[in-house]
Amino acid sequence: MKNTKLGLIFITLFLTGLVGYQVYHLIIANRINAEYVHDGWEFRENSDEHWYPAEVPGCVHTDLLSNNLITDPFYGDNENSLHWIGDDAWEYRKNLRISSGILSRRNVELVFKGLDTYAEVVLNGNRIINADNMFREWRADCKEFLKVGVNDLRVKFRSPIKEILPLMKELEYQLPASNDQGEKTSPYTRKAPYHYGWDWGPRYVTSGIWQDVLILYYDEAVIRNFHIRQDKIDSSKAELNAAVEIRSLNNSPAKVMITINGEKNSTTEIFDVELNEGLHEYNFYLSIDNPVLWYPNGLGDQHLYSVTTELAVDDVLVDYDEKKIGLRTVELVRENDEWGKSFKFIVNGIPVFAKGGNWIPADNFVTRVSDEKYRMLLQSCKDVNMNMIRVWGGGIYENDVFYELCDEMGIMVWQDFMFSCSMYPGDQKFLDNIRSEAEYQVKRLRDHPCIVLWCGNNEVETAWFHWGWRQRLPEKIWDDYKKIFHVVLPEVCAGLDPGRSYWPSSPSSDLEDDANSMTNGDVHYWDVWHGEKPFENYETHFPRFNSEFGFQSFPNIKTVNYYTDPDTDHDIESPVMLAHQKHPRGNQLIRTYMLREYPEPKDFNSFLYVSQVLQAEGIKVGAEHLRRIMPQCMGALYWQINDCWPVASWSGIDYFGRWKALHYYAKKFFNDILVSPNLENGRIKVYIVSDRTVEVNVELKIKLMDFEGGLVKEESRLIKIDPLMSKVYIELDKDEWLEANDPTGTFTHFELVSGDDSISENFYYFLPVKDLYLPEPVIEFEVERTKTGAKIKVSTDKIARNVFLHSNNYNGVFSDNYFDLLPGKKVEIVFNTEEKIDLDEFKRNMTISSLVNAFRK
Repeated sequence: MKNTKLGLIFITLFLTGLVGYQVYHLIIANRINAEYVHDGWEFRENSDEHWYPAEVPGCVHTDLLSNNLITDPFYGDNENSLHWIGDDAWEYRKNLRISSGILSRRNVELVFKGLDTYAEVVLNGNRIINADNMFREWRADCKEFLKVGVNDLRVKFRSPIKEILPLMKELEYQLPASNDQGEKTSPYTRKAPYHYGWDWGPRYVTSGIWQDVLILYYDEAVIRNFHIRQDKIDSSKAELNAAVEIRSLNNSPAKVMITINGEKNSTTEIFDVELNEGLHEYNFYLSIDNPVLWYPNGLGDQHLYSVTTELAVDDVLVDYDEKKIGLRTVELVRENDEWGKSFKFIVNGIPVFAKGGNWIPADNFVTRVSDEKYRMLLQSCKDVNMNMIRVWGGGIYENDVFYELCDEMGIMVWQDFMFSCSMYPGDQKFLDNIRSEAEYQVKRLRDHPCIVLWCGNNEVETAWFHWGWRQRLPEKIWDDYKKIFHVVLPEVCAGLDPGRSYWPSSPSSDLEDDANSMTNGDVHYWDVWHGEKPFENYETHFPRFNSEFGFQSFPNIKTVNYYTDPDTDHDIESPVMLAHQKHPRGNQLIRTYMLREYPEPKDFNSFLYVSQVLQAEGIKVGAEHLRRIMPQCMGALYWQINDCWPVASWSGIDYFGRWKALHYYAKKFFNDILVSPNLENGRIKVYIVSDRTVEVNVELKIKLMDFEGGLVKEESRLIKIDPLMSKVYIELDKDEWLEANDPTGTFTHFELVSGDDSISENFYYFLPVKDLYLPEPVIEFEVERTKTGAKIKVSTDKIARNVFLHSNNYNGVFSDNYFDLLPGKKVEIVFNTEEKIDLDEFKRNMTISSLVNAFRK
């Protein structure tokens, strides 16, 4: 039976709004306390007598930098001189002050949300934690070791490299770790693989207290975890199961109140429960009538419900927890069809073409990534019509704010477990460690509606079969692989999160076919770039889901100037530029591809700019092809979205958040309606791709124009675009359409128009840029102030390709950039910045150029 008095107390607190909410926290603070243990830390090198101030959360590299003990790790070629840091042992300490009030409580816990990586936690000379996994939470009951007053708390870190080297000497074989830039120790340690180096990132092997530290003190019971399992959802009802994990110090009766509150509906239930001493899970069933569903970006709103779970013992509130959830159905559908076996996500009954990219950690030193930077990067993804991000398995399980923002923005998350490009041990201790890691992370993340898939690893399955590992390593290594990715991880996911699919590797066919099969599973396609195949090769492959494909470019000159000396380093082959190009053939490949399509750029700055245009044009070929062949293919995730330091890489957004040409292009090739002309067997087929769920009426305008702005001929047709489909609506015979006009000075413009709105446009050029006679346009512009920056009106007298707007003195994002501009057409570009703009200064320091300026002196 529900307790009326208790219910009135709870409901009164809930209904009093913000003021009552603050009071509510004060009431709880008298029953259970959680205090951050972040201030007053010091650190030292293990053999050093001198202690320095430390920041927690943080790592040894950032602490050394803030104390001016090392130079900027990202500047010049400093990296090699700082590798010693990963070889050393480090110690952190804090004077932990404990009051008599804290010690009067029945239980006191110390909680470390993340220790990187091999660490002993010692309290007043007593070892209370022995950590060996960066991705686990570590906690210890510690009341018996505490005293009133000052307590000596220390965390002693051992080198992740030196910890493993003796073990490796005892083995008859070495586990492959193809991206480790040094000793191949990373497979044996549960630590972010990219810390050991990658072909886009430096080798900075960190140690430190990298996540929150808390001290908890309480008397009766605490809520350790709660989860809302979505058993059945339709438009009329959501049937839910609340799984509440409670640690109780007694066997005692209690009450649990669960409140789910949304904009349009809510529910509150109070349950009687008999608590058992220890840690146990209790399940409660509840429902919501007429639920408001969560949808991915572009398909609907991202409605979130606030859920609060409160625990009372003897009619006294002792603990609470809260989170936000989104109600939706999601399934990965793999069924036989005319092309093999499907690989598509269906959300709320809608088949979703996944549009997005691969996410790596946004800094080598992840505690420097602020909530504001997460928001900026993810908002940038939403703004270019992405609806999915793959959190790649060589980085970290991201911070809570990352997933909260993805929930808010409707960005689906393909979540890898943190294994990448290596084989791993399969002994019982290592398997138990992995199981604990997976249990912690799945429990932590499973209530986020954005997460649509758990994936075991990055490229391990395909590496075994295609990188020569199978031929040179014992079969035991493959058996160990199956223990981890076909037993331990799927067991954890099925047990703790049965509503989501698990996929063993990426790429994979789940061992039903080749690991990189075009007819079954997902694909990483790298013949373009690594294989030096032309961009047109994308159009010869028809995967079911392409989860990696990419091409490199350099960041823009502002970013390059951060890590270089312009007087000595502005040469692509200078030592510093090579230090910030981690792929051994990177510069050569960029140049090789560039000269296939473009003349030689005239100078260093022009080479940077053309490299970005080259990257964007290449990925455009791939992305548009993958969208055109929908539903045979149902996903295009390019490599990669972001950077962890300033570098030449595959990213579309550089380390400082500056959009490259690729990210601007993505806004168009990921638009929910895309017009995409493609030459097939001498005919220009005009595809229109729609991700909308309803029909759309548009006018298709096609113009053949010369570079001087003359209109040669035009066609116009009214079209009804079918929903959720790619289809050819018009075909043009290329030779008949071009007639006797010179292909070196002619192009075709395609545009979809609805009323006064341009929905999608595309350009078709008959020859590569190096074979075109592009005129030098006169580009004019006007600038006016806006509340968030400036508006620029741009026009040209002749075709202007890849018009590049650049603000030399303000950081911000243009609404469009690197775009082709029609002669006689005036476009409005908005520049948004968080800085206060002096309009005259902005005008003086803004440059506008086009592609021809990169080649003509």
